[in-house]
Amino acid sequence: MSDKYQSADLILKLYEMRREPVLREARSWIFFFNPTSAQDIVQTLMGGHGAHYRMVTTYWDMAAALVNHGAIDEAMFADANGEHLMVYSKIEPYLAELREIFHSPHTLKNLEELVKRSPDAQERVRGIRERMKMMAEMQNAGRKDEG
Repeated sequence: MSDKYQSADLILKLYEMRREPVLREARSWIFFFNPTSAQDIVQTLMGGHGAHYRMVTTYWDMAAALVNHGAIDEAMFADANGEHLMVYSKIEPYLAELREIFHSPHTLKNLEELVKRSPDAQERVRGIRERMKMMAEMQNAGRKDEG
């Protein structure tokens, strides 16, 4: 079995995991979660969406570890996925502070390492962050129009 086939097989297995109902719910939630501080994330972790946050971030950190350790071809992974960039874009501004708060210097290191290796990583993450903020504003404006 070729390395490319094995990479494709693992990517498909990761995709199947993403379809699991609880993870799907968590992924839907994080799409509109737009923290403005590390404290927002801490409060989320301690609240009703803490499991959603942990499920999504640890899922993508695990997937990144598979890529970082060579189990999945990095180019193939990048071509097949983009959600990890969105997740990272939401937490990146607060990641160093979160690591200090929780005394956990390796929190999401695999995800960070993978994202930073991607071409134009800073620009891509910044652009995704801005698009996510814009979509959240549009969603909030829609809610105001409904009420």
